[in-house]
Amino acid sequence: MFNFSIAGIGLLTLSIMLIAALGYGLGRVSIKGISLGSAGVFIIALLFGALFPTFLTDSLTTNVDGRTISFAANALKIVENLGLVLFVTSVGFIAGPNFFANFKKNFKSYIILGTLIILVGGLSAVGCICFGRWLEGGDPGFDPKELTAMIVGLLSGSLTSTPAFSTAKETVAPIYEAAVTVGYGIAYLFGVVGVVLFVQLVPRLAKADMEEERKHLIHEEAKKKEENKNLIEIDEFGIAPFAFTVVLGLLLGGIKIGKFFSLGTTGGALIVSLFVGYLGKIGHISLMPRGATLKVFRELGLMLFLIGAGVAGGIRFVEYFDIMYFVYGVVMTVLPMIAGFLFAKYVLKLSLLNSLGSITGGMTSTPALGTLIHMAKTEDVAAAYAATYPIALIAVVLVSEFLIILF
Repeated sequence: MFNFSIAGIGLLTLSIMLIAALGYGLGRVSIKGISLGSAGVFIIALLFGALFPTFLTDSLTTNVDGRTISFAANALKIVENLGLVLFVTSVGFIAGPNFFANFKKNFKSYIILGTLIILVGGLSAVGCICFGRWLEGGDPGFDPKELTAMIVGLLSGSLTSTPAFSTAKETVAPIYEAAVTVGYGIAYLFGVVGVVLFVQLVPRLAKADMEEERKHLIHEEAKKKEENKNLIEIDEFGIAPFAFTVVLGLLLGGIKIGKFFSLGTTGGALIVSLFVGYLGKIGHISLMPRGATLKVFRELGLMLFLIGAGVAGGIRFVEYFDIMYFVYGVVMTVLPMIAGFLFAKYVLKLSLLNSLGSITGGMTSTPALGTLIHMAKTEDVAAAYAATYPIALIAVVLVSEFLIILF
């Protein structure tokens, strides 16, 4: 009944590989030591979607009862979700051995910082709503509810938060769902690139000694590794326990609490992989994938996630782009980062790398964590991300829902 064109599937595969090759090439370009890194893949994917909006749409089609149906959007969503699962689960496994010790040491700091970042983002959104209503107040066709939906979409894009985006779409009236989607797409670009550049600029501006900064991170994995010795491995690379962890994470993420909130793909996969990574074993059976496996899955997942999200966003980006909305998105990305960093440094007294790791978690920025790991040359920063992320995840969903109800 469903017959995908072989050429269409081939073009999708070709497109993914071409975007990856060009994106990593762009990410490698360095200007005064600052580079896009993996975010270069997102830029190329966004351009691909904007320049060739019908390329995949026309290729990935099938005929059902004489009707032509496009599966391009679903195909890109599968690519995006698969990448997200691979990346987040890898991060959870990597951070797991250090997570609970780090979280116990800085428990209050992570909760306060994650909440603060989202609250500043929420207050920025309120300011944008008020300013937008004042700016458009004289227009007889102006719809304040549509503006609110657009700005809440911008907030979720600025914080690259898919759960907040989903909640916003479910909370607004059906007529305003498109506004949420457009806002998310417009702000997502700077939401990705802005945080990636921020985590690179701050250490340079602070003239930080990265070797010295790495010493301030908690190191307990040596003990864990000494204990994974002489364990039974299900398979050589640890793919079986990885896959089983993903299954449990997806099941947890699918549980709804109340009408709107759920951990989603990201939250469920992260929490389960953190726990499994911390345990490391059941009896004499190893639950830990090989380190090399986790590194490959982490990078592959990040690449697929950025391509899926970037192409889909680029297809609608030009159609709905508005410079004022882009400015709103920049404000809602920059202010929470600056407030979070200053609070972490001067009030909570966190080390530089713990501060930056926490900010990537507070901003729920998957690409920025990848960049920070490469820049810091240690995966221990993932523990700070993992500690702050769940707090920010819950807070941004609640703030988004509150803004729609209030305004």
